[in-house]
Amino acid sequence: MTFPSHAQLGHLDEFGELGELGELGHLGQGARPSYGPSLSPDGRALAYIVVDNGYPRAVQRPIELNGGIALGKARDVRLPIQGPITKVRHSPDGKWLACQIAPHAGNRSQVWMVTTDPDDPRAIWVDGGEGGSRELVGWDGLRVAVTIEGEDEVGESRLVDPVNGHVQVVDRREEGRLVDAWSGSALVRVGPRCDRYLVMLRDGVEVPLGAPDPGSLSDPGTILDDHRPRRMPDGTLWPPAVHARELHATDSRADSFGRDPQTGEHVAPGQLGGYVRMLVRTDHGADRLRLDLVTVTPGGVWRRTLAARDDADLDEFTVSADTTRAALLWNVDGGRSELQVLELLDGTLHDPIPLPGEVATGVSLNGDGRALALTVEGPGRRRCVALTSLYTWGPGGSARTDAKRWILIDQVDADPDTVEPELLRFAAHDGLELTGWLYRAPTAASVSSAASTSAGASGVSGASDPSAPGPVLVYFHGGPEGQARPEFSDVFGPMLAHGVSVFAPNVRGSSGSGRAFWHADDHEKRWDGIRDAVSVVDFLVTAGIAEPGRLAVAGRSYGGYLTNAVLAFHPGHFVCGVAICGMSEFAAFFRETEPWIGRASYSKYGHPERDAELLRELSPIHRAADVRVPMLFIHGGNDTNVPVGESPRMAEALRAAGSQAHTLIVPGEGHDFTRPENRALLAHRLADFVAEHVLAPA
Repeated sequence: MTFPSHAQLGHLDEFGELGELGELGHLGQGARPSYGPSLSPDGRALAYIVVDNGYPRAVQRPIELNGGIALGKARDVRLPIQGPITKVRHSPDGKWLACQIAPHAGNRSQVWMVTTDPDDPRAIWVDGGEGGSRELVGWDGLRVAVTIEGEDEVGESRLVDPVNGHVQVVDRREEGRLVDAWSGSALVRVGPRCDRYLVMLRDGVEVPLGAPDPGSLSDPGTILDDHRPRRMPDGTLWPPAVHARELHATDSRADSFGRDPQTGEHVAPGQLGGYVRMLVRTDHGADRLRLDLVTVTPGGVWRRTLAARDDADLDEFTVSADTTRAALLWNVDGGRSELQVLELLDGTLHDPIPLPGEVATGVSLNGDGRALALTVEGPGRRRCVALTSLYTWGPGGSARTDAKRWILIDQVDADPDTVEPELLRFAAHDGLELTGWLYRAPTAASVSSAASTSAGASGVSGASDPSAPGPVLVYFHGGPEGQARPEFSDVFGPMLAHGVSVFAPNVRGSSGSGRAFWHADDHEKRWDGIRDAVSVVDFLVTAGIAEPGRLAVAGRSYGGYLTNAVLAFHPGHFVCGVAICGMSEFAAFFRETEPWIGRASYSKYGHPERDAELLRELSPIHRAADVRVPMLFIHGGNDTNVPVGESPRMAEALRAAGSQAHTLIVPGEGHDFTRPENRALLAHRLADFVAEHVLAPA
């Protein structure tokens, strides 16, 4: 792959002042996890989130791109409120940094703004006010774009001038959320978590970006440009406008990129009489998430697919401020990440760029697209911000040279005793293919390909030696739209150290396997999702991975619910369970959760009134008497996503039925544990509890 450089920029093919970086560049003032990078448009600053002591906080660092990539000293972002910072975004002029923070680790966020001037200590509360939660969307010029989630279940999209406090309400509707805004145009996402579409707002007119397609997902989106100057003029030529057929419900194809479909000639922007172009991630009319270019003109809405794969979903994308380049992250091969760069001037999609970690998130480009930052992690590597110059990626790369093209910032050294997981595939009770990541404890037998043949008659592939079963923890992810991926886990390490293997399955409803799989557990189909937990046990035992009577089950959030559910509805398969921030009674969940969280969940679980009978039947607390094994419940004291009362209520119901139940409520944490000491506490309490039961004499 060879990335073109802009004429006015120096060619960056070495790391210049940094010299030799070893196999992976290691810069920083100390080893600590880092994530969520934001490159300033001018390429002179990098902001990201670090975790060392206390809540995660943001730092800023100057960077130099002339002749290489060099990093200056990090300085902390100081805000007058305690809580984890969850997102940072630079302003288009690079002078401000907007920060989203969750006070006291709760589920209601605030947005603050600081300058990038190290001598300016100001911190400005953006759109401060009581009630609801503020989500940082980004910037529209020098105005901060936010969405307010209110007590009335209405989402309000706002543009806020943080200096004078002026607020412009762009949109206000149920289940509405601002996605992007620029110079009079706005993209708003509408709909619940299982059925989301985008509308464009401009000059008082609302334009849906496509025909109705129930169950599809169109989110996020980025406004590229319109018939006025683009976001960050840089002297380069305008890209040709897109002119394609009008999008119909059964036809999402478009004609050649940037050409009139009749004449084949390039179309200049002015010839269309005004337009707005957007990039949108969508699975509209298909099973896989892809990248589409959507163009709105006075004559209608047109769409062209720029990047799509039959074997992968598009996880996320970002666009350089000059709109010449986009970076794409794909979800491939059961959850690994793949990075590609798309040239928006001519539609060139470059070959994948090797990543320094199995899983990548949070990709960011500087204004002209020459520098890229993202977060990487893997089974033995904690989250780490990785930085590269795209002009170093030319032909003739190798594993060694590719690794040296990445700078890993503040990286924590990889664990030399890391257990590399294996992706296994197996059949559910109804034949649906499921997957999962197996982490074999060092004392357990290694997975052998020979067992794949011996177990083939049972529909099992990639299984272990059936003569060496052992204790196994089955750990369910959250969501349910989450996904078990080969990423770092605080929980798995202590568990493996006890000699207990870990299997992290992706049951129906998980992301990463297409739209149909994602919807396969909606409403009454949840019973099949719960039954998948039993299929996991059947697979592990049949494949010789797990020893009957030595299986435990655990999970967080929806995984906590699934733990409660399989123990209540299908007893006899596990010897203990650990539910972390999990639901136990849907009626209480909908009554006590945040209004906007509850409403967004209707399409996934059911309506608390119309589907009350189904939700009662699906609530494990009403079958607590059938749970016959010890359980540990762990919950954050400030959790208002899955309200903290869900765990003590289930524990009390178990005790009343004569079962053992232990609870650990952690103050100062919400739905996600963010402080390192509390994450370690959770991991070790879980590991000790599980080991006590699966390693006990049968």
